[in-house]
Amino acid sequence: MPRYRDVQVSFGPPLTWVVRQLIIVTAAIFLLTYLPAVMFDWNLPFALFGLRPFDVTHRLFFWQPFTYLFLHAGFFHVIFNLFALWMFGSELERLWGPGRFLFYFFLTGVGAAVFDVILQPSATSTTIGNSGAVYGVLLAYGLLFPERPIYLWLLVPVKAKWFALIIGLIEFTSSFSNPGSKVSHIAHLGGMLFGLLYLRGGGLPYRLQLRYHEWRRARLRRKFEVFMRKHESKDESGRWIH
Repeated sequence: MPRYRDVQVSFGPPLTWVVRQLIIVTAAIFLLTYLPAVMFDWNLPFALFGLRPFDVTHRLFFWQPFTYLFLHAGFFHVIFNLFALWMFGSELERLWGPGRFLFYFFLTGVGAAVFDVILQPSATSTTIGNSGAVYGVLLAYGLLFPERPIYLWLLVPVKAKWFALIIGLIEFTSSFSNPGSKVSHIAHLGGMLFGLLYLRGGGLPYRLQLRYHEWRRARLRRKFEVFMRKHESKDESGRWIH
């Protein structure tokens, strides 16, 4: 009787821990903010916690570059961002580990906000969503897995490096051709820029962490050598010789 092997089919990468928590938190905040805004016209969370450059520079709302990441303007907006975070972020978390991936997510997300505030410090339009971080994640995926195919419309294969480059060029040209658009192309570019600086710079915080661990190992090695020298200088009676 013929035997058949079990075949496992996976649509995307396994959902990693940090990506799962980001999806849960973002989805929960979306339901608690967007639905009341639609049903009761309650826009206070977006006014206080969305990114408004004028509020950051003139009213010192310094929390906005962080909190804006978890607000979204519609179902398509949040689903697209979380889907991209799952498809590309899970691979990065498996490669880097949870701590470094979470740092990179906030580095690119907050960096996108900082870039937006620097270029238009008195702007009164509100930016929401973690698209800046998602674009940073996409850039990292293209640099670290350049030959991986990404299927556009689930049909056309494009290498990850070319896909990231095309997306970056689209955002760059859109920032000039669509200045009045509701899409913050500047923030998207900021996320990719901070991601590029971090990755091409060797990941400065990561390198500092490695240097710290090397320093600790050297310090422990010196302590061990001192201990061994004292141990060898003991006399036969078991007393230390000073």
